[in-house]
Amino acid sequence: MLLSNTIQTITYINYFTPNGDGYNDRWNIYLPTEYEAVITIYDRYGKLLKQISPETTGWDGIFNGELMPSTDYWFKVEYTEDNTRKEFKSHFSLKR
Repeated sequence: MLLSNTIQTITYINYFTPNGDGYNDRWNIYLPTEYEAVITIYDRYGKLLKQISPETTGWDGIFNGELMPSTDYWFKVEYTEDNTRKEFKSHFSLKR
C-alpha cells in the first residue's frame, strides 16, 4: 500500500532591511488564502509588536511610530491545513 501526503512548507526571508531602497523593506510570509493565516511578531522578550496576515504588505519594522532596532524578532504563524489549526514558530532578523 502506497500512502502519500502533501506537506505545506512555510518559507520566509531570514532578514529584512527596511531602509526604503525597495528591496526587503517589509517582512511577511505568504500562504494560500484558504489557510486563514495569522502572523504574530514579538520582540526578544515576548512583547507583541504586530499582527499581520499574508494578504497584507507585511511589517515595516515600526512599532508605535518608532523604528525598531536591528536585532532578532520572533514570530508565530497560526493557520488551517486540512481542517486542522496548526502553528509554526521561528525568528528573523531586522537589519538597519
